[in-house]
Amino acid sequence: MLVVGLTGGIGSGKTAASEHFKSLGITIVDADEVSRQVVEPGTPALSQIAEHFGERVLDDDQSLDRRALRDIIFNQPDEKKWLEQLLHPLIGMETFRQLQASQSAYTIFVSPLLIEIGQDKMTQRILVVDAPESEQVSRTIKRDDTNAESVKSIMQSQASRALRLEKADDVLLNDGSLESLKEKVEALHKTYLELAQSGKPAGEDS
Repeated sequence: MLVVGLTGGIGSGKTAASEHFKSLGITIVDADEVSRQVVEPGTPALSQIAEHFGERVLDDDQSLDRRALRDIIFNQPDEKKWLEQLLHPLIGMETFRQLQASQSAYTIFVSPLLIEIGQDKMTQRILVVDAPESEQVSRTIKRDDTNAESVKSIMQSQASRALRLEKADDVLLNDGSLESLKEKVEALHKTYLELAQSGKPAGEDS
């Protein structure tokens, strides 16, 4: 099964690209969605988190208050490490399960940290959605109603643009209109269908 890892910096257009792949009939496994699913109310992971950090990390409906949790671990490396040791194996197992369950011709695995935390090992090919840094900043400010300083701080915590491009098998340059992005997705879709049918791994399609 061909699994394409889709990644890119904040504001690059990962979601727009993955949504168009989905509209073409391709299964999307989203790392952010998986990370939310493993801590839904009633899950063992959420119970452990609440036991460890206390009720302050729960909303009124007993769901995880992500902002409260982020605030706690932001300046506490030991607590962050504890949380990662709990969640990363669970996220990895659930991601693998969803990838294995996919019935589409190939599968897109979307993760902003695909390269940073080694999730690329679950893929056969890496697609980087790339955009000029000025575009990333302006799009994120508009989308999240935030400021340039906050966006640049997030960008610095992610893999550098140069590293992502170095790791990429394919690059989707998102520096134009939504229609232009969709056309590029459709061209890649055709390529991935051919690769999936041929059974060739990444790097052997030339």
